[in-house]
Amino acid sequence: MRLRLVPQETNWDFMRYRNLTFGGSVVAMIAAIAVWLIVGLNFGIDFLGGTTIRTESTMAVDVGAYRAALEPLALGDVTITEVFDPTFAPDQNVAQVRIQSQDGAEAVTPETITAVEMALQTVDPSLTFPSVESVGPKVSGELITSALLALGAAMVAMLFYIWLRFEWQFAVGAVAALVHDIVLTIGIFSLLQIRFDLATIAALLTVLGYSINDTVVIFDRLRENLIKFKKTPLVDIMNKSVNETLSRTLMTSGTTLLALIALLVLGGDVIRGFVFAIFWGVIVGTYSSVYVAKNVVLMLGVDRDPKKPSDAGTQFADIDA
Repeated sequence: MRLRLVPQETNWDFMRYRNLTFGGSVVAMIAAIAVWLIVGLNFGIDFLGGTTIRTESTMAVDVGAYRAALEPLALGDVTITEVFDPTFAPDQNVAQVRIQSQDGAEAVTPETITAVEMALQTVDPSLTFPSVESVGPKVSGELITSALLALGAAMVAMLFYIWLRFEWQFAVGAVAALVHDIVLTIGIFSLLQIRFDLATIAALLTVLGYSINDTVVIFDRLRENLIKFKKTPLVDIMNKSVNETLSRTLMTSGTTLLALIALLVLGGDVIRGFVFAIFWGVIVGTYSSVYVAKNVVLMLGVDRDPKKPSDAGTQFADIDA
């Protein structure tokens, strides 16, 4: 007996509350943008420039004492945060000291780093420094530009691909779903103040790929059904297409989430932001494939002139996948 997450045949009305779900998505995007503009992102050292020193000790982290020890060094903006992780041992106390780039310098000098370490060891002589990361302000600015270009290029390439394979309405719907996924992911990072760095950009690109893959699978079935059922209302064909691909969607999303949950729990704090971005992206990407991409296509409509059977459903029906 094979395990089934859903019955072999389903007839759930996914589009019944399409106005409510699409409106909720729009409101969520506006809220995410508002949080982003008001709260801002917790940029990592990759984008801010400066130096991050990771400390580790058997004694509890005293952020106030650390800050007091560093004040005489006049380092400018210094951020000290304690790192919590379920994989840490009971006597493993970790903190991160982030120092802004100094005026006129590409990075914090080795002498400054040594002075910081010595100052911190006056508070806790058992402190060790497992890692030190430095990025200059010029490099960080270039990284921001490259990250934005990477996201933009990925979305333009996907827009072109969907337009070639389907109709332009499908391309607009797919890109709208991608924008939805990216905005909500950035919004949750801003709300929870999770560190936003280059690893997060890599996660966002992964989310784009996952989301467009799920959308294309449903679009493929929708295209087939548009050709097969020329007189059936478009909303009914959309429901049928989502139902027919539901088992595949749940299996793919479910197995991916199982692996991501394991990484979230056991992977450690270093990769937690990267894993969380993909975890959240899989959830919103699966949602947007149905309730954003399909809603946009439904609003724009599809050319289904029965006098042009070769164009029913797609003007590029013969292009291979």
